[in-house]
Amino acid sequence: MPSHNASIELTAFVLGGFETTQRPFIVGVSILFLFIVAVLANMVNIVIIAYDKKLHKPMFLLICNLAVVDILCTTSISPTMIGTLLAGVNTISYVPCVVEMYIMHVGGVMEMFALAVMAFDRLIAVSCPFQYHSYLTNLRTILLVYMLWIAACCFVAVMPATVLPLSHCHTKLIYSFCDYAAIMRTTCADLGYYFNIITVISFFLLFFTFSLIALSYFFIAYFVKLSTSEEKRKMGSTCLSHLIVVVCFYLPMFMRIVLSRMGVPLTAEQRHGLSVWSYIGPPSVNPVVYSLRTKEIRQRVWSIFKRAYTS
Repeated sequence: MPSHNASIELTAFVLGGFETTQRPFIVGVSILFLFIVAVLANMVNIVIIAYDKKLHKPMFLLICNLAVVDILCTTSISPTMIGTLLAGVNTISYVPCVVEMYIMHVGGVMEMFALAVMAFDRLIAVSCPFQYHSYLTNLRTILLVYMLWIAACCFVAVMPATVLPLSHCHTKLIYSFCDYAAIMRTTCADLGYYFNIITVISFFLLFFTFSLIALSYFFIAYFVKLSTSEEKRKMGSTCLSHLIVVVCFYLPMFMRIVLSRMGVPLTAEQRHGLSVWSYIGPPSVNPVVYSLRTKEIRQRVWSIFKRAYTS
């Protein structure tokens, strides 16, 4: 439903979000550091799991998938923000911006799917330890991950499908990256209709994935209660890594929702900060958590460093 504002011929967007940042160089270096850590650490996990046949198991395949998702998330927006803060490049062409929007939101949806499937994987491992490898084979895991990628791409396809036909009345984005809401606010359209569509899809995905995670841990807690002390220790060690990753990803989103419902208004800068953390924080934390807390990966990483040191 377009409005009557005069449209413009748009070739590039002006990136906002960091105008009030007092120390852009320090912020830029910090984002660059997290970006390098995220890419390198996730690549290490992928390479270790891919080349070690002993790790070709459902749990490690899911960790590998999470690493791919994390690389996608951080590479979708970090270079744009780094360019703005360190190189002063505050514009991005229209087509690359739409592509960035699509990739970053596919990454966000896949992060939710990946965490939900990993919680379900832990539930099967805890509740059916002897039938685990017959229920969840490598082939079934790969097919499940493949279907989730297709589903994520289809859900997010709504965004470019609604953006591309619209004319634009403004060139400036409120964020330092190509978020869907930021791009839509530059159009001449009545935003209510489009935002309602995305809100329904987003709420469904958020509610579905978080409910699956919560239910999985509810049943895991039940089975842990019936287990011996040694089994409790093993289960706790297995699930703690995943819980840390879940908290890092979902906390910023729930903070925005809860604070808004409580009537605590968030400024554009605060919303921008939470959005930035959602895409660069978890990809930096996840591989470190799994490298340090997963015995098999930790041993492989340690052996690599040991060989490099002695050679």
